[in-house]
Amino acid sequence: MGPMTEVQSAPGAVVALFKRNSMKLLGTLVLGLMVCFGFEKHTTYPPGKEILTGADQTEKYVDYLKGKRVAVMANPTTIIGGKHLVDSLTSLGINIVKVFGPEHGFRGNASAGVTVKDEKDPATGISVISLYGAKSKPTRQDMADVDILVYDLQDVGVRFYTNINALARLMEACAENNKEMLILDRPNPNGYLIDGPILDMKYKSGIGMFPLPMSHGLTIAEFAQMANGEGWLANKVKCKLKIIPVANYSHDMPYTLPVKPSPNLNTQQSVLLYPSTCMFEGVYVNHGRGTLYPFTVLGSPELKGKYSFSFTPVSIKGMAETPLFMDQVCYGLDLRDYDVEQLRKSGRINFQWIMELYKAHPHKEKFFDSRLSNQMGRIENLIGSGLFRQQIIDGVSEEDIRKSWEPGLSRYKEMRKKYLLYP
Repeated sequence: MGPMTEVQSAPGAVVALFKRNSMKLLGTLVLGLMVCFGFEKHTTYPPGKEILTGADQTEKYVDYLKGKRVAVMANPTTIIGGKHLVDSLTSLGINIVKVFGPEHGFRGNASAGVTVKDEKDPATGISVISLYGAKSKPTRQDMADVDILVYDLQDVGVRFYTNINALARLMEACAENNKEMLILDRPNPNGYLIDGPILDMKYKSGIGMFPLPMSHGLTIAEFAQMANGEGWLANKVKCKLKIIPVANYSHDMPYTLPVKPSPNLNTQQSVLLYPSTCMFEGVYVNHGRGTLYPFTVLGSPELKGKYSFSFTPVSIKGMAETPLFMDQVCYGLDLRDYDVEQLRKSGRINFQWIMELYKAHPHKEKFFDSRLSNQMGRIENLIGSGLFRQQIIDGVSEEDIRKSWEPGLSRYKEMRKKYLLYP
């Protein structure tokens, strides 16, 4: 239900794209079908070795929830098989008293950064309390009629993906109100990748709240253990956790998500490129918002003549209503067919694309101007370092940029070992 409602307006966007660029219509239609029907392929496993999410292992937690007043943090990724966890638990006699909804909402039909309101879920009649609107953390009143809070959201393993922020605030609310949290863990599709500078806390923001590298190599349950263990929660409170780990999983295993984690991460390609392309939120380049293939194309009208590939961002309800360079032809890089296995083999975020587009941009004073880009945040907030902008401007080599992240990144990798649930 949720995944389909996010893209109901996509046909209108396709028509607009056709009017502006008929040569790309076929590719857009094909991708639109992929978006509407989920991810285009699924990972296969040997018999008996299929990855089982925490939610899939109902025998390990349903009896534990019976007789309790249960709250659930949920969105469209909160599934058992093909059915929403809330619907499944309700049918099994679990008393779900309320649902908390994150960015994009419980059913996933809100755009990035858009305020989400409280509502009654039409499918179940359960009250949905938004934590991406008037408040970001449950109140004492919200928690008064709750015995246990179930957290089950798919994460993608990067610091600037806001689910971990929501998780930390829920952990605080549980600790402050003497409630337990049950985490149904899920694989990290970028679990192999630990890279980027550790967040300099003077750049702490809504897209970076903890001293993590850009790509942290943790599942949500491992992050929760780290937040507890490192004293990252408000007033250093500790949340009582019960965790159902993923079965048959290790961090280096490929994992194709069964449901897109948010409206603009709508293909497996976008999820795997996200650690490398989300940094374009902080520069004067469109990274595919306003198309049906966000985070897999990069471009600007000012790069005309520099690149032959082009795309035209348009307003798409539920994905990007006012994208950067709306209705303007953008020229740049097409990464939709990029071999993401190269990223896995390198074990690194790709910084070559941002270095290349900066060099190609004719108006370099605009490139890092967040007042012009009107996107999610300054490059410092995304990268987590005050050095990166000037390093790119000065033409510092990638290897020297990486050296500037040490020894912080090495210390993090060592600290991370204490909280791992998987090889």
